[in-house]
Amino acid sequence: MKHNTILMLCVILLFSCKEQDARRHVIQKTATIFSETIEQNKKLIALENNVIENYLAQDSTKQYNVATNGFWYSYVTKKETESPTPKIGDVVEISYDITDLYGSVFYTKEELGIKNYKIDKEDFIPGIQEGIKLMNIGETITVVIPSYRAFGLVGDEHKIGINQTIKSTVTLISIKQN
Repeated sequence: MKHNTILMLCVILLFSCKEQDARRHVIQKTATIFSETIEQNKKLIALENNVIENYLAQDSTKQYNVATNGFWYSYVTKKETESPTPKIGDVVEISYDITDLYGSVFYTKEELGIKNYKIDKEDFIPGIQEGIKLMNIGETITVVIPSYRAFGLVGDEHKIGINQTIKSTVTLISIKQN
């Protein structure tokens, strides 16, 4: 009887020690996530562009031009005589401010001061970089820049929030050609 009980316990232990199968991870295809993110971003960009276009249509005081680089601009002061525009590597001296579309000021010209910027060789707000290249010395433009051409998803981590459309009035003071 003892032998039967011991044998029975050994058989039970032998079969109960079977190794468990690990659960498999649920894998969502990266391509699916990536394409969903792209579609979501396209919708956000279209929505932001729609808001900007509606704002510009209501601003009857200025004639805005659409730049190929994803921003809108309007001349505040335009020179009648053409002079050289800044080229890559030139150092420009500018003054600018940054507001939201409706005039709430993020940074005044006084706060930002005069900026020396080397064209396309330094990190700067992409919409303003491209706008400067359209200007002659002494001209002033207002640029409306969607968030994806300004500070994007992180803002400036101070005053400008995430996905914030900005407006800036920029004056080109001088160009030091390279």
